[in-house]
Amino acid sequence: MSALLPADEPESERKAEGVLTDYFRAVAAASVVQAPEQMDGRSLPCAEPPVFDGVEVKHVDTAVVLAQLIAAIQQVEWEVDLVQKRDVWPTSPIPDPDEPVAEDDPWVTGPWVSELHHLVRDTLAGVDESEIPTIVARWAQSEDLNWWHVEELQALAEALILLARRAQEIGDQLYCWTSL
Repeated sequence: MSALLPADEPESERKAEGVLTDYFRAVAAASVVQAPEQMDGRSLPCAEPPVFDGVEVKHVDTAVVLAQLIAAIQQVEWEVDLVQKRDVWPTSPIPDPDEPVAEDDPWVTGPWVSELHHLVRDTLAGVDESEIPTIVARWAQSEDLNWWHVEELQALAEALILLARRAQEIGDQLYCWTSL
């Protein structure tokens, strides 16, 4: 698995570690939920050897950046809930927002793992190779991606598309591992 990171991150992003996001495939959530405890919070697809086949990226959250790629593919307007997902880690109940939460609660500390809706996988997997440059050009219009070069976005789109195709071929789901 290779890391795909923007070359020219803004100064504010270079100072902070930023949000790490890895996209990977797995047969089911049951196999995913066991891994974070064994990995002590480390990235699931970045382990040596990798626990899952995936793509390591930074600043590619599901609600904004990935959803903007999906919107570019579908030729629709981006919406915050365009990418549907289901939290699978942590497995404990989400804390009540009105109650105090312990500092070491995994919902506070992360990492977090979400299963992406199968339509995300199928949308990515269904992209025709000849359409990728046009899709990336639409995706690059987003102000959220202004520090990425188009070539980097193309490599990222291609990596996510190939991951989705491998997942679809054998019936795996796509997941997003996120950490601060």
